[in-house]
Amino acid sequence: MIENTAVRHHQNFLQVIQSYYQLTKPRIIPLLLMTTAASMWIASEGNVNPVLLLVTLCGGTFAAASAQTINCIYDRDIDDQMERTRHRPLVSGRIQPSHALIFAIALACLSFSLLAVFVNLLSALLTMSGIIFYIGVYTHLLKRHNSANIVIGGAAGAIPTLVGWAAVTDTLSWAAWLLFAIIFLWTPPHFWALALMIRDEYAKVSVPMLPVVAGSVAATRQIWVYSLLLIPTTFLLVYPLAVTGAVYACIALVLGAIFIKKAWALLHNPDDKQLARSLFLYSIFYMMLLCVGMVIDSLPLTHRLIGAILDLRF
Repeated sequence: MIENTAVRHHQNFLQVIQSYYQLTKPRIIPLLLMTTAASMWIASEGNVNPVLLLVTLCGGTFAAASAQTINCIYDRDIDDQMERTRHRPLVSGRIQPSHALIFAIALACLSFSLLAVFVNLLSALLTMSGIIFYIGVYTHLLKRHNSANIVIGGAAGAIPTLVGWAAVTDTLSWAAWLLFAIIFLWTPPHFWALALMIRDEYAKVSVPMLPVVAGSVAATRQIWVYSLLLIPTTFLLVYPLAVTGAVYACIALVLGAIFIKKAWALLHNPDDKQLARSLFLYSIFYMMLLCVGMVIDSLPLTHRLIGAILDLRF
């Protein structure tokens, strides 16, 4: 049971809106949407329908907001003990758990209905599977009980790539699953870098993140291993799948080299929180730019420009 020493109340309707907005952890959602959009651009070969894109991203936003809201309900006891989370709306008493649950269910229903009616059933079902996996597998079964929580739980964050591909094609190809694998492999280095920064807070609430259970040396070794797996995997989109080309390959090469360099530095300085922070922030920047590279590479204009350049050379 949570004890709020200073329950805060809303002074106006705008504050109510702000509290519900904060409940959805909005800073997490844009990156999920970028991976969805990148998948859609590749699947459509650069000719994505703008209405389809908008509807799919709206559906994804509602689904992610629903999952994060339920996560806040479930974790409100430990959120109360962690410095970075103790001001969340449920912990501070600005929103009641029952109201938050109704809000989350409404968002999930809205997401499913929007995608099922205006996109396709496959994308709607995949989106719901993401919510269920995030809440049932990651939040309930793994987060507080197993140091592999982030590894397995990373599948939930990778599902938006499948949703984006399914929204365009109504199928799931090898390319879709490769995009899924890229996000899946990216998640452990990204999150363990954060866990290294706030290891003491996770230890305080007995959440068995890898740096807490195995120590910073073991955690940085695992970050290094996953980084080495991640970077080559990104190039499989170029060969053998051939769904991206030279522009993406160049962008992926530069971004990947920097990622490896930062992971290497952290490997040799496992207790340096500044290096952990640097890798964590860069991992976000890395994934955003990698997605941008996918989009740029898929555009017909890009293909025409590359074709013109090759014609001039030969």
